[in-house]
Amino acid sequence: MTGVLQPGKEVAPPPAEGLNQVKRALVGTPMPSHAMEETLLRKALALPIFASDALSSVAYATEAALIVLIGVSATSAYLILPVSAAVSLLLAIVVLSYRQTVRAYSTSGGSYIVSRENLGTVPSLIAGAALLTDYVLTVAVSVAAGVLAIVSAVPSLQHLTLELSIGAVILITVVNLRGVRESGVAFAIPTYAFILALLVLILTGVTRCTLGTCPTAVVPDKLPAGMGAITLFVLLRAFASGSSALTGVEAISNGVSAFRHPQAKNAARTLSILAVVAITLFMGVSWLAYQMHALPSGSASVVSQVARATFPSGSTFGFMFWVVQITTFAILVLAANTSFQGFPRLAAMLAHDRFFPRQFGNLGDRLVFSNGIIVLSGLAIFLLWVYDAQVDSLIHLYVIGVFTAFTLSQAGMVRYWRRQGGPGWKRSAAVNTVGATATGIVMVIVIMTKFTQGAWIVIIAIPLLVLAFLGIHRHYRRTSRRLRAGAAAMIASTAPTATTVIAVDAIDEATERAVWYAREIAGSDFRPVHVPGRGTDLAIHARWLRWVGGRPRLELIPAQEGRVESLLEFVWSVPRHEADFVNVVVPEQFRKRSLLAALRRTTTFQLKLRLLKEPGVVITDVPLVEGEAPVAERALGRVLVSGVHGASLRAIAYAETLELEDVRAVFFAFDGDEVRDIRRDWERCGVRLPLDIVEAPFRDLGDPLLSYLRDLTDDGSIAVVIMPELIVHGWRRLLHNQRALYLKRLLLFEPRVILSSVPYRLG
Repeated sequence: MTGVLQPGKEVAPPPAEGLNQVKRALVGTPMPSHAMEETLLRKALALPIFASDALSSVAYATEAALIVLIGVSATSAYLILPVSAAVSLLLAIVVLSYRQTVRAYSTSGGSYIVSRENLGTVPSLIAGAALLTDYVLTVAVSVAAGVLAIVSAVPSLQHLTLELSIGAVILITVVNLRGVRESGVAFAIPTYAFILALLVLILTGVTRCTLGTCPTAVVPDKLPAGMGAITLFVLLRAFASGSSALTGVEAISNGVSAFRHPQAKNAARTLSILAVVAITLFMGVSWLAYQMHALPSGSASVVSQVARATFPSGSTFGFMFWVVQITTFAILVLAANTSFQGFPRLAAMLAHDRFFPRQFGNLGDRLVFSNGIIVLSGLAIFLLWVYDAQVDSLIHLYVIGVFTAFTLSQAGMVRYWRRQGGPGWKRSAAVNTVGATATGIVMVIVIMTKFTQGAWIVIIAIPLLVLAFLGIHRHYRRTSRRLRAGAAAMIASTAPTATTVIAVDAIDEATERAVWYAREIAGSDFRPVHVPGRGTDLAIHARWLRWVGGRPRLELIPAQEGRVESLLEFVWSVPRHEADFVNVVVPEQFRKRSLLAALRRTTTFQLKLRLLKEPGVVITDVPLVEGEAPVAERALGRVLVSGVHGASLRAIAYAETLELEDVRAVFFAFDGDEVRDIRRDWERCGVRLPLDIVEAPFRDLGDPLLSYLRDLTDDGSIAVVIMPELIVHGWRRLLHNQRALYLKRLLLFEPRVILSSVPYRLG
């Protein structure tokens, strides 16, 4: 039997208090789950969000190839044109391939999904690890390159390069936490301004060169040129460096679900627009760099040299130099936004398949994967700090991941077409075969040419990440099996019993509430125990006799190894069967609501912590703040469940041992699918306890839970919250959401609430 509580007052965002007010000011008002459709993007907004990385590469891809060419021979700059043409051809091939991919996979056509469906688990994890690595590097490289553009124009800011880079990452993080649509609006103007500024620069420069008035670029701090011969290997190295222009193409295929319907069609069109714009700008910059003799410099980028030559200082259009520099800075910094869309979505996919911590699949207040955004930001800032925001140092780590993912994706699509067949499958397979071959060759070239320059770090990181994915998946698989087996065992087991023990430390109002609660759930059949301190045993015993009389008798335990160890030894001695419970009630008296004061009660804190490790023990915390009535007319029992599994069924079994008239289970549903699933599982397992389903459309448990409990306690009743708590050891704790700790903190000082934790140990 289930009951559904309609959202009612929850349809509006809960009021913000304290730190939540700051969070709301930065991030915005929480959005309900059903508003996801409103966040979908039209093509005009999707382009700056998902394609800013590929567009921004125009600012440094030409220069990256020139650095290789000039480093070998001073006369080899003319080769930038054929190298750029080859890179542009590769970009066209990859985009054409991905257009087919997003049409075949209309929700997500990323390398991870395509590889998983067609090549198997390990190849898909390699693609996922490669992309996650590349996304982190994209943020670091893009921001560092953007700051370099500003420093090139204002050399006095050079000593603040790292600080400006970190500040830019933090700014992009906050904007992305506000939601996909908001980040699109914020980034659309700078992105389109960059496109327009570069087009004006290219058209003006091409016109002047065509009319025979082509200016010559001034190259300050020119990098030293080599005296060697141009070989095939050098050309391949230049091609590999210029191929950084392809980064970011993958993000559109990963984010198909963010587009407006028809999603696949709109994503494919956006890819085409990206290809046309990126190739035009890239080839235009390369042509002008060659014509104007712009060369790699230690203090001025190639784009800034071309812009200064085209729009000289003091001329009518001299201001355009600053427009180009500012928009270049903006697009380079905003290129990191592509990763802020790709990384969280890919992490959520991996989390859904249990290869990544499950927390990465949680939607934040603004319907974005906020955990992924925050972790990406932290990793990028760490890289910037380690490499002092130097583009030259970071660029060598770049590109390997994205071309690995490209190759696996296109190889997977070849197998997809062979399996699916249908009209025109051979042509489609041929397109993807060409794409896989081309990107595979580039991947090998990049590894060969950049291995000793730092690329070995990425090559080692990817397999280590894959091993981590497999370890995480093994843990989740074992946990799931354990919970399923535990559910079957609980359904088949006989009804357990519970023995209630009160850990008496003082005769105060908190202990009075604990005694009242013990009588509510067990009548007179409970055991108050006290570990005597320095001369306090007789006084407490005497006060106990005056307070409750002779029933039940306060048991004194010798303090042989301290209070905690003595109480643990007493709990061990309580006779019970393996499936029975010992409910240890811990009263805590507070003068005011202070979490710090709770942590200072070291003995009580250590006792509760140690009891979590004991089999068959339930820890019931009975806090009381001075001024609150210690007793009430009745107690209501509510079991918090997140699903039907071993942990929740054990908590339900404990709740059924309590002598309370009103005991129900409560499930907080974030969306309609969860409501359907919990009802189905509840009926399938034949759970007898009534179930309340509370809609939590803002995906936060705190406010709906407090609202639900306060409705119960408005008449003066006391709510007994029974919470299953998974106990995991070691690094595996990071793979779980720590919801139990959150609820303990949330309910510690909530008036008229008692919290019972029912541990369920794994491993």
